Amino acid sequence: MADELFEQIKNKLKDEADPRDTSEEFNNISSDNTQDAFSEQQEKSSVKSDKKKKVKKVSDIDFILDIPLKISVELGRTKLLINDLLKLNQGSVIELNKLPGEPLEVFVNNKLVAKGEAVVVNEKLGVRLIDIITPNGRVKKLGE
Repeated sequence: MADELFEQIKNKLKDEADPRDTSEEFNNISSDNTQDAFSEQQEKSSVKSDKKKKVKKVSDIDFILDIPLKISVELGRTKLLINDLLKLNQGSVIELNKLPGEPLEVFVNNKLVAKGEAVVVNEKLGVRLIDIITPNGRVKKLGE
């Protein structure tokens, strides 16, 4: 029974061999060492497959890491009539919907990903993140 199985495997390997291959690798396999040859063939293809997967994963990650994202921080919102917009001039104050001390909203590609508070860093404005959406939540939001 085992010899028949090995013969089938041997024949299958012969069928899959490149017909232009002049090596005697498949022709010299006896039923005693067919199992060893089959194991070696599986190991070789497994190693090649693993290497291809690793290369593909690295290139996929590199591709994703190079995607530019637009990050914006929102202080607040309001609605204006066109008439009121036309009346704005230097020194005008626009009332927003948020109260002082409320968290700012941090958007990535117009999707909310975090909330934070305004800080000054080296004489420039920055945002200290105080509430971040979970990674799964962020991915879901980016897909919306």
